[in-house]
Amino acid sequence: MTTALITGASAGIGRAFACELASTGHDLVLVARSCEALEELAAELRADHGVAVEVLPADLADRAQVELVATRVQAYGPGAVDLLINNAGFGLATPFLRSDVRDEERQIEVMCQAVLVLCHAAGRSMSTRGRGQIINVSSVAAFVSMGSYSAVKAWVTTFSEGLAAELKGTGVGVTALCPGYVHTQFHDRMGVRMNGVPEPLWLDSERLVRDALRDARKGKVVSVPGPAYKAVAAATGVLPRPALRAVSAALTGQRGRLRERRGGYA
Repeated sequence: MTTALITGASAGIGRAFACELASTGHDLVLVARSCEALEELAAELRADHGVAVEVLPADLADRAQVELVATRVQAYGPGAVDLLINNAGFGLATPFLRSDVRDEERQIEVMCQAVLVLCHAAGRSMSTRGRGQIINVSSVAAFVSMGSYSAVKAWVTTFSEGLAAELKGTGVGVTALCPGYVHTQFHDRMGVRMNGVPEPLWLDSERLVRDALRDARKGKVVSVPGPAYKAVAAATGVLPRPALRAVSAALTGQRGRLRERRGGYA
């Protein structure tokens, strides 16, 4: 029996990972800010799949709470974490200069600093045992230049690639998952509506998770789900930087026209 620790597990992609892994017999450690939401999900997964589910509430913008999660990640013995999924994250509804700078800092704390700390703990523990897998949820936004969210996700992807190289030959794999638009509560929590995005560009979270786990098993370092987003990743890899910036600027303008702004950080 293997154990997976998932951050941001109470909703969206994190919840989809939890449901898929429980259905295939993995024990789980669920991490998110809301203890109530985690307990509800844990009870559901225990009842439906008979797996052990541990609840670990934590705000990953709080360095001390990140350290508590890191301690669990690097624990040895029964229930040692074999699979770490760094999924916690959020987006902001406003452009960089219109955002509260503290919210911008929280993005870095949750999606960069926490990922770094938990990967450090997992990489050391797993490599000592000679087995394990880390999946860091990034985004296709990492391949373009669309504000601080793109920058954060570019860091996640590049960091994952570097860590994968460092861990090569240890029995520990690292995969950066780079999805596009996914049918989850992500944009609702941001406070935006994405009604103008064509349906073919939306990904199903359950299919996304199955594809990500399959790519991780195959040893893929960067997993881009869906043919449309594979094409985006391929195109951005060959475009000159000035052209890529121009495309990014056009996409940013289009996104601003398509979505209806309703609020800020959630």
